[in-house]
Parts: sequence; C-alpha cells; structure tokens
Amino acid sequence: MTKSVGVHEAKTHLSRLLERVSAGEEITITRRGEEVARLVPVRPAGVRRLGIDRGRYTVPDDFDAPLPDEVLAAFER
Repeated sequence: MTKSVGVHEAKTHLSRLLERVSAGEEITITRRGEEVARLVPVRPAGVRRLGIDRGRYTVPDDFDAPLPDEVLAAFER
C-alpha cells in the first residue's frame, strides 16, 4: 500500500513515516500535488559469494605485455 503525504506533513511526522516504511509500506512525498520523492524500505543486501565465476576466464601470461606498434599507432592519430 502506498500513502501520499505533503512535504510539510513529511517534515512534521518523519519519525512516524519511517516506522511505517520499516514495516514495509511505501510513502510518496508530494509538493503542491506533484510527486517529488518516495520513501521505500531498504532491501536486505544479498550474500556475496566469491569465486562463482572461477574457471570461466583465464588470464593470459602476456596480459601486461606492451602493445604492438600498430595498435599504439592507432591511438596516436
């Protein structure tokens, strides 16, 4: 459910609005009837798993070797 409040009401009752948002409600803040902001609950951060792409790409041994002269010349134009 989305509730719409004016800027003045949002400033006056911010703590109450934040309690409602933390309970899962979305609050739209309006100025002169036009939407200007939305308060939404923060999504929990996902768990990051390291190494899930292991083996999908192999770094070549010469990855940091100097570029050939013809490639460098293309950048100097």
